[in-house]
Amino acid sequence: MTRLPSLFLSHGAPTLPIDPSMPREQFASLSAEVPRPKAILMLSAHWGTLQPAASTSDAPETIHDFYGFPRELYEIQYPAPGAPDVARRAAELLGEQGMPTATQPHGLDHGAWVPMLLMFPDADVPIAQLSIQPRLDPAHHFRVGRVLRPLQAEGVMIVGSGQITHNLREADFSARPEDADPRVTEFTDWFETRLAARDIDALLDYRRQAPHAAFMHPTDEHLLPVFAALGAAADDYKLGVQSLGTFQRSLAMTNYVFGNA
Repeated sequence: MTRLPSLFLSHGAPTLPIDPSMPREQFASLSAEVPRPKAILMLSAHWGTLQPAASTSDAPETIHDFYGFPRELYEIQYPAPGAPDVARRAAELLGEQGMPTATQPHGLDHGAWVPMLLMFPDADVPIAQLSIQPRLDPAHHFRVGRVLRPLQAEGVMIVGSGQITHNLREADFSARPEDADPRVTEFTDWFETRLAARDIDALLDYRRQAPHAAFMHPTDEHLLPVFAALGAAADDYKLGVQSLGTFQRSLAMTNYVFGNA
């Protein structure tokens, strides 16, 4: 089987599926551009544990892990089947490399089901989730991706879901797209340039080297999934970039595809 690409998705606000002003169609176009996977292993910013955990749910529930949004959003269900065999295989691979990984039931949080609803609206691609470790660094998550590489030759697409910039404290929900803070572009340009150059060392050290890193990510759980996707990529990956814009002044949305050269 052809080796699948790995992806990083900026999942935006939970309202992405119901807000016509947000970039929904681009997720569908991205789905059409990448090979269809047998299953997906999703690392979302919204499931964090001290040590890795993999969800073995056969039918993961749709978790509405937010509050204060329109009722319409809470009525959405995303009934994708689980992929417990993928979860157990991921746990096996990580355990063999000294990263003990629990297996347990877990539903799909909004970092998982929101982008998957837009990419695979028929909910017909099995999904397993693997937790991130918010207390550990990008290098840990890069290593997790490296260890999981064999899955991509087995028809499993590794997807990290977070946000390329994520500073809710500075968000202005009345801002127009043209009101974007210029520091957002400086950060995303740096990140994209280093990704295109495959400068792994600089990327893993982004908190020291990237401009305005602490402003863009006061805590880095929303960026950690990109390092897992990067780790899963081929050494000579070809970078695909889907820039979706900046919203609420400080929240940029960019999707990355780490494809085969």
